[in-house]
Amino acid sequence: MPGFHDPQKGAQRGLRRRQVLKLGGALAAAALAGGRVLAAPVDTKARIVIAGAGAAGLAAASRLAERLTGATITLVDARKQHYYQPGFTLIAAGLKPPAYSVSPTGAYVPRGVEWIEEAVAEFDPVGNKLVTASGRAVPYDFLVVATGLELNYGGIAGMDLALIGRNGIGSVYAGPDQAAATYEEMSRFADTGGVGLFGRPATEMKCAGAPLKYTFITDDTLRQRGMRGKAELVYAAQNTTLFSVPIVSEKVRMLFQDRGVKVAYNHVMTAIDPGRKIATFATPNGPVEIGYDFTNVIPPMRAPAAVRNSPLPWTTGPFAADGWMEVDRSTLRHKRFPNVFGVGDVAGVPKGKTAASVKWQVPVALDHLVATLTGGTSTAVYNGYTSCPLITRIGQAMLVEFDYENNLTPSFPGIIAPLEELWISWVMKEIALKPTYISMLRGLA
Repeated sequence: MPGFHDPQKGAQRGLRRRQVLKLGGALAAAALAGGRVLAAPVDTKARIVIAGAGAAGLAAASRLAERLTGATITLVDARKQHYYQPGFTLIAAGLKPPAYSVSPTGAYVPRGVEWIEEAVAEFDPVGNKLVTASGRAVPYDFLVVATGLELNYGGIAGMDLALIGRNGIGSVYAGPDQAAATYEEMSRFADTGGVGLFGRPATEMKCAGAPLKYTFITDDTLRQRGMRGKAELVYAAQNTTLFSVPIVSEKVRMLFQDRGVKVAYNHVMTAIDPGRKIATFATPNGPVEIGYDFTNVIPPMRAPAAVRNSPLPWTTGPFAADGWMEVDRSTLRHKRFPNVFGVGDVAGVPKGKTAASVKWQVPVALDHLVATLTGGTSTAVYNGYTSCPLITRIGQAMLVEFDYENNLTPSFPGIIAPLEELWISWVMKEIALKPTYISMLRGLA
């Protein structure tokens, strides 16, 4: 496709394509081995409803269909297309077309699972039912909430989805088409230079490494085109760090310093003026305006309205304001409604809004659900595992894996050093991750 890089160009450094693919497949197989739990099917007449058919919802449906016989399993979601969201960054880097991230949701709905193709309008955990957009009540014995989150572009004054791809505005998160439009804007900037402005919101967010990745990708694109000297890159951090794990934050700080990326700490974007190409930030010293020629806007994020407006969210603490679900961080079971579980982005836990987190959250939550069905208990624990293939330039990445306690938890010790820029980590992101992800949707990883 015109304008795209060769996806293997950076990764092959010294290896033939066949060797790279073989290694990527081996790593994916290793990843598949983790988290796979085989158990005898449980016979039950339980009614289980899964709200949301994204990564977490589909993975939960597949695993429940395998583990239970006789149960009524219902999936509720209006979305017809499934987005492979880890691919958005690759699209916005000009490495993949938008279609790379799109597939039909129905392809992953397991046999025997009913799919109600409607959005959830209301949760009623007291009455053990939810209500769809058409007013249909769906009763349940157990509920798995996997609705994902809401990108609140309206939380930035002057920002609108329609602005993505115009006047130097990009936004990797909104969808595959918007990611492609972001690449076009970034590419124009890389040809002309000026000020590139990056940052992240102060809210919890999915894949918190993505804003950093795109700063590095833009820096690398400028260098490849011989334009780095004509550009100034500014990263606006929402607090005093660049990443929630201190040792990773320091590594990113050093890389930014080495590559001439300026950092503005305690800056949260509150408004944007597309005509003047100026963004306004809230800072401890009052509003600050920064001009830009290209900016990657990351919106505030919150739980979907149906969850926020229900009894399910936290009522106090750091997750209350944006409506994240009140779940036990180890079991993903709701603290006040024990027959309700929350997995994926909507869960109000300290870390874990990535596909890698879903891979480990879903088996734990379902193990507790199934144990309850049989009158037993489960000892399964989610330790906050999160993984971020942090791209630092085209063809290189750091595979950062960590838990609730900010411990680094490398899956491939001796092969992949978590804080080193490696082509093998790039291979994991660019080649091995997607097949692992698809296997997760099918309950196989």
